[in-house]
Amino acid sequence: MTTVLAAEAGSTTARNLTITLFLIFVAITLAITVWASRQTKTATDFYAGGRSFSGFQNGMAIGGDYMSAASFLGIAGIIALNGYDGFLYSIGFLVAWLVALLLVAELLRNSGRYTMADVLAFRMRQRPVRTAAAVSTITVSIFYLLAQMVGAGALVALLLGIKPGTTFLGMDADTAKVATIILVGALMIIYVTVGGMKGTTYVQIVKAFLLMTGAVVMTLLVLAHYKFNLSTLLGDAAAASGKGENFLRPGLKYGVESGDALKTFYSKMDLLSLGIALVLGTAGLPHILIRFYTVPTAKAARKSVLWAIGIIGVFYLLTLALGFGAAALVGGTAITAQDKAGNTAAPQLAEKLGLDFLGGDLGGATLLAIIAAVAFATILAVVAGLTLASSSSLAHDFYANVVKNGQASERQEVNVARISALVIGAISILLSIFAQSLNVAFLVALAFAVAASGNLPAILYSLFWKRFNTSGAVWAIYGGLLAAVVLVFFSPVVSGAPTAMFPEHDWHWFPLTNPGIISIPFGFLCGWVGTLLSKEHDEEKYAELEVRSLTGAGAH
Repeated sequence: MTTVLAAEAGSTTARNLTITLFLIFVAITLAITVWASRQTKTATDFYAGGRSFSGFQNGMAIGGDYMSAASFLGIAGIIALNGYDGFLYSIGFLVAWLVALLLVAELLRNSGRYTMADVLAFRMRQRPVRTAAAVSTITVSIFYLLAQMVGAGALVALLLGIKPGTTFLGMDADTAKVATIILVGALMIIYVTVGGMKGTTYVQIVKAFLLMTGAVVMTLLVLAHYKFNLSTLLGDAAAASGKGENFLRPGLKYGVESGDALKTFYSKMDLLSLGIALVLGTAGLPHILIRFYTVPTAKAARKSVLWAIGIIGVFYLLTLALGFGAAALVGGTAITAQDKAGNTAAPQLAEKLGLDFLGGDLGGATLLAIIAAVAFATILAVVAGLTLASSSSLAHDFYANVVKNGQASERQEVNVARISALVIGAISILLSIFAQSLNVAFLVALAFAVAASGNLPAILYSLFWKRFNTSGAVWAIYGGLLAAVVLVFFSPVVSGAPTAMFPEHDWHWFPLTNPGIISIPFGFLCGWVGTLLSKEHDEEKYAELEVRSLTGAGAH
């Protein structure tokens, strides 16, 4: 009886602390947003933060934008449940930054103003290219938003102590998850519509600091528990996983060898497809690309990416300790009992570390509450960045340059961007309610595949291929985008599997869970074919773009 009461007291303490810390963070970020709204006077302020951020500030903000719920919750969960194979996500997300740094960051910053489409449309016909870019940006952002919202929903049942058969404020676990998704969606809409890029950037900087601090503290506690002996940590993780030495070897989740040669082949192709999508996806993510416009010079753009690589690199190394620590100290059974996809592994690890190091139930409740608040901060900051990217594209690319043919005032543009944020937020909330059974890191990998299939071919061809034209850009974006979305829809992600969005239905015929290996080459092929089918060609415009992208001459 005493144990039960202590557990209930700990649960109540964690719940109260979580709610208090979450409200404090929301209050601070709303204050930042209101302050930023007073500094937001022009379209440049709203879209690009007045180009006033230093390389370090922007690097922190990029880190805050990039280290999403997928990184903190999803990767820790995948490593905790699948061991070595989960580490692929950490490596893929990190290596992707080299592609962004070497091929995209500086050239994009020099060539555009507010959005990715500014670069694509520079030497082409405005309307078709900007329409395609807006469609692609919104599609990628919504895929990515799904991951963040699902992370928020998975978190809430653990944080508020809601288990099957229990309620909170009259809500059962499923209802509470939906309510949380709606709350997060409402907050992200407020951040974007009120604060614009300045407010969003400062929220991301605060969040990056909190997330790094939380991850470092948890990593040190995990290592201290094992007296800084990594071999013991990995051995305990393998033993607790129930999968033995296979937990520390490749082939548990991807590249699985089985008696069926075709299944083995598909599993290995899925691994390759995921790797390609992770490495190439970052350079096509709209919410990351627009961050390069917030700095005053190309040098600052390079610096911001270097800072981001440093911050993100350290963080992804820490996810190893978090994932294997959760496997060893919490155990796969306890993790999947709370969340089948493993999205709550990191918070559960925090609770266990608090119990061991910070004085029992109260310590466990305290550390769980702190890490939970950090996770909420992570989700809020990333969804704000995504919503800003998609609403900016809809307003600047589609409304101002397609509907109004370049005749819209800055005030009209910003107003449309704010309305767009509301609509995109509502769509994301609705879709997220159906995607709650999926791991958030896995959902983000799908967003990476869509970005690399549609956006990346158009960006690289535009910057480096003299012959590239409007037809090629439109074919590349729509071809890659359509291929990725169609293949996902007819894959085991949506139907035909126990963890699918619609597990009771089965219409899948595409065997892979990630479409990258097919859709990314298809996007490049479409861009090449579309270009050759059109006689449009403007060498002077390309020469101007080349000089501008390499030197920054004539850039905003």
